[in-house]
Amino acid sequence: MGIHIALNHKTSYQYDRLINLAPQIVRLRPAPHCRTPILSYSMQVTPKDHFINWQQDPFSNYLGRLIFNEKTTELHVEIDLVADMIIINPFDYFLEPEAETFPFTYEENLYADLRPYRTRHKVGQEFLAYLEEIDCRPRRTIDFLVELNRKLSQDISYLIRLEANVQSCDTTLARRSGSCRDSAWLLVNMLRSFGLAARFVSGYLVQLKQDVKSLDGPSGAEEDFTDLHAWTEVYLPGAGWVGMDPTSGLFAGEGHIPLACSPEPQSAAPISGALDECEVAFSHTMSVKRILEAPRSTRPYPEQVWNDILTLGDRVDEELKDRDVRLSMGGEPTFVSIDDMEGAQWNTEALGEEKLALSETLIRKLWKQWAPGGFLHYGQGKWYPGESLPRWALGCYWRKDGKPLWNDENLLADVSRDYGFGVNEANTFIRTLAKTLGVSSEYVRESYEDISHYLLKEQQLPVNVTPTDPKLDDPEERRRMVHAFQRGLGSVVGYVLPLQYGSWKSGPWTFRSSHLYLLPGDSPAGLRLPLDSLPWVAPEDLPKEYSLDPMAAREPLPDLHDQRTASTTISAETIRGTIQSQPGPLKDPEPAVGESAAWLVRTALCVQPRDGRIYIF
Repeated sequence: MGIHIALNHKTSYQYDRLINLAPQIVRLRPAPHCRTPILSYSMQVTPKDHFINWQQDPFSNYLGRLIFNEKTTELHVEIDLVADMIIINPFDYFLEPEAETFPFTYEENLYADLRPYRTRHKVGQEFLAYLEEIDCRPRRTIDFLVELNRKLSQDISYLIRLEANVQSCDTTLARRSGSCRDSAWLLVNMLRSFGLAARFVSGYLVQLKQDVKSLDGPSGAEEDFTDLHAWTEVYLPGAGWVGMDPTSGLFAGEGHIPLACSPEPQSAAPISGALDECEVAFSHTMSVKRILEAPRSTRPYPEQVWNDILTLGDRVDEELKDRDVRLSMGGEPTFVSIDDMEGAQWNTEALGEEKLALSETLIRKLWKQWAPGGFLHYGQGKWYPGESLPRWALGCYWRKDGKPLWNDENLLADVSRDYGFGVNEANTFIRTLAKTLGVSSEYVRESYEDISHYLLKEQQLPVNVTPTDPKLDDPEERRRMVHAFQRGLGSVVGYVLPLQYGSWKSGPWTFRSSHLYLLPGDSPAGLRLPLDSLPWVAPEDLPKEYSLDPMAAREPLPDLHDQRTASTTISAETIRGTIQSQPGPLKDPEPAVGESAAWLVRTALCVQPRDGRIYIF
């Protein structure tokens, strides 16, 4: 967003008697090709008793045609508009190849369309002599136009001329001075003499005071300023009509707001029309005012505004605190590689081995810096449709009171290292863990891939295609089948221990099949458990689980060592009581035949070897 300015333009005619006004033509509405955004526009006319018809002339300029019913002693036209003074680069265009070098010729159809703007007027010796001074050697078209525009601004002095109409080109050159309309008309005729189509432009010129004075040239207007102005437009194939201001030697930018463009200056007059003979007093006022300014590098917020913002922020914080409104904010910084900038994992792919290794290095550094004694968690992140595996997420958790949750860094695995662990190590781990938790390991179940699923997939393949064949259309499906067949469909994937969190109770899981077959896929076994195949229980008989209010007040956490001692004591008592009352292997009681299965444990702990490492889910 740039600077929004409000422009006001009042034109007044005061007559010495009652007169009849013929239809008056007003050309004070920004032209259709105006590049400066016009946010609002209005025109107020006095006398109020009038009709207005908006039209467009043959050159697409907007015309307000005013018809007055009664005689009057006055005519007032007041224009109000709001413009967004965004930065406009006057050289933001590409020329057609045939127009890149001056001189050039318009193609045949365009040449005919531009006929009104190519008409040359009778000129004298002053004009012809000045043409001889122009460097017409072949060069880039834009360079030629810039030099011509600058030369006129240097050779013709600007003056305020109150006489009506435009003076001839020879008069302007002989006097070496003229108003903006005189210089614009001179440039129109010079461009036409060089074979270029050109037109006269009447419009508003808005000049705003610079935030910072220029170090290597004029700084422009000392105060915000606006006035009626005239300049020239030349037609360049590929760019269209390009504005040139010979008064300043600049090309038209955001401050040039065209109102009327025509082959002749008379067709661009702001107000024209006949009236009865009389004496008239004419007045004309213009003003421009900034109504909105976005902060920018050359004009940031002043200190008082910053203080107001900070004061308001403090007041909002106090109100949120008083009303117990708690806010949280998250962010996801994006990292790029300094030595593999073209690598897929740093541009298009979500995962990558180097990315994981670097992420682990980063989380360990953050862990040591911010949360020594905290607990590192390597888990699942986001999972988007079309991705065969969920993304990983590395987290760090710690106690606010500073007491450690984890003491031995050496017990944390390296996520990029293959330790050579397989199903035997996974079996040993889960049974040892069950013993440590005081839970019977009798209910540990092996998990397998769904043999029937992959056999069916194999049977559906074309007769001349194998599961490892690269002709399989879906690379993810091919990789999944290759992995399953290479490992062996009858091989153990991992181990599952039904376990109730909190109460640490286990129990048997029974299925129609004698084995626990995982749902097909690539995800960890914990995400593929066939929970829907467990014995059915009416929803109303299922135990109700309620999540704790995350905003609720909590008691202080117990000390790690105290908690461990209490847990060990309870587990020992439970074990001793069970041994005394029940001979044989340690196990949880099973329900009697016909008893409701609502008691059934419906959560589980999974241990699975993946890529030579042991994962717990």
